[in-house]
Amino acid sequence: MNTEFPVKNISDLIPQKEPFVMVDTLMNFTEDSLVSQFTVTSDNLFVENGYFISPGLVENMAQSVALHTGFAYFLKGEDAPTGYIGSVKKVTIVKLPEVAETIITKVRILHEFMGVTMVEVNVYNQDGEELASGEMKTVIAANE
Repeated sequence: MNTEFPVKNISDLIPQKEPFVMVDTLMNFTEDSLVSQFTVTSDNLFVENGYFISPGLVENMAQSVALHTGFAYFLKGEDAPTGYIGSVKKVTIVKLPEVAETIITKVRILHEFMGVTMVEVNVYNQDGEELASGEMKTVIAANE
């Protein structure tokens, strides 16, 4: 896989598969942050009346967090573990993006300890206008 940005082939980095993929490009990655991108299509599961609705935005946020974990494991030469959303809080939806709009999601790792990660996530349109924000706690599943 290409490790230069942007990375468009992310299918092996997140556990979700079509038609439930809500992130399509890895734009930037650091140990404690990530920027992803997603272009809303008219056939998306979370599109209603021409808009990408709130559950889609929250799922985009969660998948961006998963992409951070998946890419970190890829860089270590390891398969990405399965993770789960432990909690979602302080979610604010300011504006819904329209079909054909590209959204930019920024993840910032606040704390990480023993497989539990607390993140801050912000979603913007291409003009830099904030569409949504929130905090999530994710948990890496125990080895089976």
